[in-house]
This record gives sequence, C-alpha cells and structure tokens, in this order.
Amino acid sequence: MESLNEAFEQVLRYCENDSDKIISSIALDKWIKTLVPYKMEGSKVTLLTESEFMKNVIEAHYSGYLENAFENVMGFPVKIELMIRSKDDDEAPEMQKAAPAEPVQFDMLTFDNFVKGKSNELAYAFSMAVAGNNEMSGSINTNQTFNPLFIYGDSGLGKTHLMKAIENEVKRKNPNIKIIYTTGENFLNELIEAITKKNTAEFHNKYRTADFLLVDDIQFLENKDTAQEEFFHTFNDLYNARKQIVLTADIAPSKINRLDNRIRSRFALGVQVDIQPPDFETRMAIVKRKAELVGLQLGDNIARLIAEKIKTNIRQLEGTVNKMKGLTEFTNETPSMAMAQKVVKEIMIQNHPQEITVDRIISETANSFGVTPEDIRSTNRSKNISLARKVAIYLLKEVKGMTYLEIGNELGKNHSTMTIHYQNITEQMAKNSDLKQMVEDLTKNLKNN
Repeated sequence: MESLNEAFEQVLRYCENDSDKIISSIALDKWIKTLVPYKMEGSKVTLLTESEFMKNVIEAHYSGYLENAFENVMGFPVKIELMIRSKDDDEAPEMQKAAPAEPVQFDMLTFDNFVKGKSNELAYAFSMAVAGNNEMSGSINTNQTFNPLFIYGDSGLGKTHLMKAIENEVKRKNPNIKIIYTTGENFLNELIEAITKKNTAEFHNKYRTADFLLVDDIQFLENKDTAQEEFFHTFNDLYNARKQIVLTADIAPSKINRLDNRIRSRFALGVQVDIQPPDFETRMAIVKRKAELVGLQLGDNIARLIAEKIKTNIRQLEGTVNKMKGLTEFTNETPSMAMAQKVVKEIMIQNHPQEITVDRIISETANSFGVTPEDIRSTNRSKNISLARKVAIYLLKEVKGMTYLEIGNELGKNHSTMTIHYQNITEQMAKNSDLKQMVEDLTKNLKNN
C-alpha cells in the first residue's frame, strides 16, 4: 500500500460496495467519510474525528465495522484508534509524534501516468488537445472544436483521471488561470446551500467566471430541475465567453433520462467521446504500471492472471495491486499466484452489483430511518415508521418499477392506499429538500451497488 491515505481510500470503496450494507449510505457519509487517516503503527490505525460526540458514536457503533473493512483491504487484522482533531497543538501533544497524513490528492493523475490503449485513445487525444498539449490544440481560449468535451463510459474506466490530468496540465502551464473541478453532486449541493443561505450571487460568480469548468458525473443532475436550470445558464455564460467546458458521465448524453433538451442540445455543440473497457494488452499495462508505482514486484504470470480475470474496471485492477502490496508489506509474503487468485476473488465479490430486490429496498429504507423491515410491513402508524413506509412505496415504484397492486400485495395492503401514500410522499419531497435528498441518496445507493 502506497500510504495510509491510499489504504483508507480503499476502505471507503469497500464500505461503499459492501454487499451486506451493514450501514446506510447516509451513515457512511456522516460518520465514516468524515474521518481523517492520521498514522499507522504496526497493525494499529489511528483516525482523527472532529468531536468527542462523533468519537463516542463511532466507537460505540462503527469501530468493529471499520476494523473489518481494514482487514478486508489490508489482508490482516487491524485495530482502530480514534483521536479528536484539535486546532490547538497544546491540547493534543501526542499528535506531534508524526505529521498527520495528507488528504488523498488527485495531483498524481497526469497524462504521463494514464495508460493508453485502443479503448481510450480518442478520449486521451481529445483531452490532451483541450489541455493544449498536442498537435490538435489551437489557442485554448479560441478553439471551440472541443467545447464542450463530453467523455462518457462505465464507472472505473479513467474518466476522472483524464479530467484531473487536464486540470493538472492547465495549472502547470497557467498557474493563475481559474479552473474549477467539481462533480454533479457537489454542484447540486452547493446550489442548495446557496439558495438556503440566500447567496446565489456568490455561487454564480464562482462558476460563471471560470476559465475552465470540469464537471464529473454530470448525470447526477438528472431529474433535478432547479440544478439543470442553473447549469444551463452557467453553461451558456461560459460557452459564449469562449471558456472551456469538460464533462463526464457514465452513459451517453442521449441516454440520460429526464434531462432538459436545452442542455442535451448544448452537449452536442462540441465533441462526445466514449471510453470502452480496456483490452487485455491495456489491462496488462495498467497492472504493471500500478505495480511499478507502488513498488511491487509482479511476475508476468501474476500480472496476466489479474488482467485475465478483471476485464471491465480499472479501479478493480488497481485495487487488486494495492491489496497485494498491503499483504506483502505486512505479512512478509512474496507475491504469488495463490495470493493473486485470493485477492482477485475478493475484489470481484466486493464489486459485484447487488440485485435490486423488494427485500433490499425495504431493508435499506428501514436502515436509513432507524426502523426495521418488519415495522415497514406492519400496520404501525407512528410518524417515523409511516414516513419510512411511504418512502419504501415510492422506491418500489420508481426503482423496482412495481405497480400499486404489486406493492399492495407485497405489503399486505390495498392498492388504492399505495396510490395515496405515493402521492403523499411525492408532495412531501417537493416541500422538504432534506427528505428529497435522502430519497435520492437511497435511490442512487440502490442503483449503484
């Protein structure tokens, strides 16, 4: 493992893809993702948290889960210690023993360490052009051929790498240029905060004065009318000012449902390019390159095994190498075929999408509201259980595609009651942004894991 930061990043991915879903995505965001990796001594990992309250909650409810996640990533048992972060050095003198680990950075994602192949060569070339770094490049400020540049393809194929490579290259050449990298989710969250605090002018000024705007996972704005309206005007202002826009999505723009046609037409103004899963030769090159970066000696037979087994996701390839590096460092084992087979199997299990079943929808909804699946199926009309039940009905219809009759049969209730509950929760979501966000998080979690 290259660093504790990298190990913790793998732990977060493990938690996000945990097939058992011991904790909800909301709890994961609130408690686990707020932790900061501090140091590792032997098999003890120290993580920093913001307050005594957060420390107590995590120790009481999530420390065992974290230790299990670390063990799955590192390959050996890990003991978790939590410390409270302090701005006053005198309050925590023992923190002076070692400098806190730096947050995970993207500044290592460059064109030089992007592994090219037939599956991504056009996306790579167009990204280089946007960054002003090859023969296709004209003046960045006036060249509109690649504006916007829209890169799409399945998760884990290198879209974010190319985005960050553009950002890092442009910053290297023009340190004073205003370049903004964000995600569709962050764009939405910032907009909601700006509306809540009544400072949308500041939000407009931030985004509409950028020289480069890079937005990852733009499909997150799907079915979010206010955010789409805001993005439409941001796009127009930047495009008319001949500023560069780069976007990514998991699917082609034409397949993003519930996307304003005005925005879809703007995407067609520039170039759209897809990234396909890497072929065998590219996968081999990625495995060897990643092994070289983390200082892991892998024989061709082991690299070939990994490349043959993991075919569609670059992150899984890199995760396999990272986990093998961790095993070799902390168990003093030499990389072997047996080790590679074991790690590949674990990685593939962790990343295997779960089927969206009725039981899973009800279970995850119950988990998010602090009730049980039995509560949702019961006749209990207490406020929290009733709300959870309505959300489950909404998700069964919207995510699972069930009819009101099917939902009623599943929950043992009249289908007309299901119709009323669905309409009621839809109205509540329109009035309550927090509830709407929770339901959207649940929907995303169900579809992506």
